[in-house]
Amino acid sequence: MNTAKKKVKVGDLELGDGKIYIQSMLNIPADNIEASAEQAKALEKAGCEIIRAAVPKIENVPLITALKNAVSVPIVADIHFDYKIALACVEAGVDKIRINPGNIGGAEKVRAVADACKSRNVPIRIGVNSGSLEKEMLKKYGAPTPEALTESALNHVRLLNDCDFDDIVISIKSSDVRLMIAAYRLLSKQTNYPLHLGVTEAGTEHMGILKSAVGIGSLLCDGIGDTIRVSLTADPVKEVSAARDILKACGMGGGVEIVSCPTCGRTKIDLIKLANRVEEMLKDEQKPLKVAVMGCAVNGPGEAREADIGIAGGDGEGLIFKKGEILRKVPENMILEELKKEIENF
Repeated sequence: MNTAKKKVKVGDLELGDGKIYIQSMLNIPADNIEASAEQAKALEKAGCEIIRAAVPKIENVPLITALKNAVSVPIVADIHFDYKIALACVEAGVDKIRINPGNIGGAEKVRAVADACKSRNVPIRIGVNSGSLEKEMLKKYGAPTPEALTESALNHVRLLNDCDFDDIVISIKSSDVRLMIAAYRLLSKQTNYPLHLGVTEAGTEHMGILKSAVGIGSLLCDGIGDTIRVSLTADPVKEVSAARDILKACGMGGGVEIVSCPTCGRTKIDLIKLANRVEEMLKDEQKPLKVAVMGCAVNGPGEAREADIGIAGGDGEGLIFKKGEILRKVPENMILEELKKEIENF
């Protein structure tokens, strides 16, 4: 699609502005407001830029007010079936609503939500999921195909457009990575609305990160996507960390990118331990640097010449290098200290 990307404001952020925003979702029961607020603070501290919370009952709407008071990032209310909850969340000051327009009770109720959101400049995310695709789509396509997911999403868009509402974000998630990638690629050719990327029900921490990296990373490298959520059966703070790492791997994240060799028979230093120590030392460093940790003083500086700063292990010593040029030799027990100095002075 050749039309320029539509920009949609979510709180103080603007999806579609070229930056990829990291999301996560609270996993504390909605009626535990105090614990939910504390988790939201932890997510914000970890670098989460948009926080979503399920609001399953009208009685849970005060959670939105509490979250707005607890953190400064935008809050999204995740709502199913009851349009009155959406209206109440808008009234409570939520920054974005996530619904499926097709399951909240007919055209009049969709219009009520759209009108309320429009009056407060609250965008709506249409969330289509391969596991809960409409029966008519399954009958038409026989399975949750990329075409079925895309058609479902665009049908929901039309429901909102018919209500004169256009501040829309779309997601079409699946736990099937190949399906998810194909669906988003198809959708991106047919719409200019901002896209929320994610592999839903990706699994526990290890496999969930791998599936998310493949699915989200592939699309980001295609230039598709405006905001991402890594879905893990784990602490949501780990979702944020994984999302940041995916962005770094795609060359889109801030902070330090560490490259390190896999070790071989030439390695004369405990490179695995050293690389882990470097990673821990630099986990909060925000300078956009590429740091190399190499095991061989013979080939290390040359192989990692594209790194801004690097270290290469030797036999009881190491080399400090910059853009492939050797700066000096240092004793093995001073490698980390000398690396830290170079990064501070970079």
